[in-house]
Amino acid sequence: MFIWKQLRIPLLAFTCCGVMLVLTRVILLPKTDKSDNDSLIFTNEVPLPQWHLTKNHSLPEPEKIYPELKAQQYYQYSKNQLLLDIEMRYMTEGDVPKLIKELTSVSSSATVRQREGIGYYGVGVEGERAYLSACINPRGKTTFTNQQFNENRFFYETRPLHILSWLLGQAQLQDRRCLWTHLSIPLKNSSPEDAYQVLENAWVSWYQWWRSRFPNQ
Repeated sequence: MFIWKQLRIPLLAFTCCGVMLVLTRVILLPKTDKSDNDSLIFTNEVPLPQWHLTKNHSLPEPEKIYPELKAQQYYQYSKNQLLLDIEMRYMTEGDVPKLIKELTSVSSSATVRQREGIGYYGVGVEGERAYLSACINPRGKTTFTNQQFNENRFFYETRPLHILSWLLGQAQLQDRRCLWTHLSIPLKNSSPEDAYQVLENAWVSWYQWWRSRFPNQ
């Protein structure tokens, strides 16, 4: 009981400060229109070491309405007569296995891998093509499964500095954005593991370029 009496005043003061900050944000700060962030404009040229850009155009709209899809772009690169296809989609969804099933022609299951300093991604084979797929997050490392995506969000969204930024109107409390990246190459005469190595090497450079250019919230 004595400890509670000692802590009661600081807790009440903290609660009052939090309420005042929220009221200040709601009453004094103008609401900002976030719609501009829903139309990320993908740049026409993304440098990829040792690869040459051959194509770049918008991806066709999905057959059904997909509100989580905000923007999308297709890139194709070549190296030693090998073509690398990269599909980029700006999403408010991070369940990559679900996205693969609903927005690509891939039906096979992927194997989840992890790379130090980057995060999780999935690799697999569909027909005569090998693919690598992952979600680049606005904060933290890359993710593949929905659980990884939510755990990454929770880790950063519950940080005191992030909550303070939200109270001050500088950020949204929840951020479900994802730059979903799907890379693929033909197998030709190579083994899946050899193809994965090519994809992983390209993925590292691709991730590093986009990670530092993730759109502001």
